[in-house]
Amino acid sequence: MDPPPPTWGEGEPYHRPHRPLAALSALATVGAIAVALVRWRPTRVEIQGASMAPTLVPGDWALAVAGRRARKGDVVVVEHPGRPGYEMVKRVTAVPGERVRERTLDHDEYWIEGDRADASTDSRHFGPVRRDHLKARVLLVYWPKERRRRLRRH
Repeated sequence: MDPPPPTWGEGEPYHRPHRPLAALSALATVGAIAVALVRWRPTRVEIQGASMAPTLVPGDWALAVAGRRARKGDVVVVEHPGRPGYEMVKRVTAVPGERVRERTLDHDEYWIEGDRADASTDSRHFGPVRRDHLKARVLLVYWPKERRRRLRRH
């Protein structure tokens, strides 16, 4: 004679999660991802010029996120102050309150420079940029595969 079928919790090979709890967990996960996407607005950036070499070279694809105040050493996407809509990738070399070229940066001004001075149009040419011109912080290079890495502050 066959044994009776197992009752809930007895002899079952696995415990099935309670459906409402599983649905709530999935909803919370989707919500957290949505909040992160809205808050940090991840965007891909194609590197076209040589001003950030060797850190970033033409053909690199990078991931940048908005939503954080730039700190000294960060690589950022910045809108050119004299060309609305034109974005560049540069490094923050001075932050508000620091002294650069015989002037102190105001509370919303940043000094940005390319890693290669000879190939970069940056704050050395047009002066400081306002905070609202800083669009995103570059976090990592994801393509090409052999150059994949996180960017660090200098």
